[in-house]
Amino acid sequence: MSLSVRFYLGLLPAFIRASIQEAVAYRANFWISLLHASLNFATGVLGLVVLFGQVEQIRGWDLPAALALLGIFLTLGSLRGLVFGPSLDSLAGLEGDVWSGRLDYTLLRPVWTQYLVSVRRWQPLALLDLIPGIALIAVAFWQLRLELSAADAFAFLVALGAALLILYALLLAATALIFWAPGVLFTWIFDSIFQMARYPLGLYPGWVRLLLTWVVPVGLITTVPAEALTGRLDGRLLLATVALALLLTLAASILFRRALARYESVGQ
Repeated sequence: MSLSVRFYLGLLPAFIRASIQEAVAYRANFWISLLHASLNFATGVLGLVVLFGQVEQIRGWDLPAALALLGIFLTLGSLRGLVFGPSLDSLAGLEGDVWSGRLDYTLLRPVWTQYLVSVRRWQPLALLDLIPGIALIAVAFWQLRLELSAADAFAFLVALGAALLILYALLLAATALIFWAPGVLFTWIFDSIFQMARYPLGLYPGWVRLLLTWVVPVGLITTVPAEALTGRLDGRLLLATVALALLLTLAASILFRRALARYESVGQ
């Protein structure tokens, strides 16, 4: 392992410790996060139960498969809320570093800027969403009575990793756009679109499926892992999703570098 990789990996424990200390300083945050996780879980499940209480299937999706997709949505949302979500929000959110000028201190540090703004803040309480997410996946798997082969498990993990990478790239791109239009909270807009990923792509009209697949591909990040889990995923779609994840990450990184070049220090 190179010295640079060991250096960056060595920073993570310090970031995590500081974030945990900040989280435990406000105990009310635990109950607020628990309430948020409970409501997020209850509203998602209730919506699917009501929907599939009227019909058995919609375009090949039944209730157990949709529950698996919702579990994946909650899992990805938890992982996003754990690390790069809070980090990027602290950069581009209200009173964030871009608005306040604190980005000056970040740029002066001898660390890769994109890495620092992506992983410096953690939110351990986001793991409360991970428990119902995994539980939903387990329940759906039991209801579908699936036998997960080693190949299916590998495909699912690859699809989940690609989905997380796509989610990071989209959020990084939304953060970068702040430098061009500081008055627009692009990350908030993205959050609204991301909520549409809690339902299968097949449930939306054609033009919405097109939007969620090729324009802001949040539909892929839950639908593809769900299809991998249920054994319905085409291998070509999995490869295309991985390629898209890598392409979007590269494009978002380039966009972010160009965005930083537009930043005007408050000290100037």
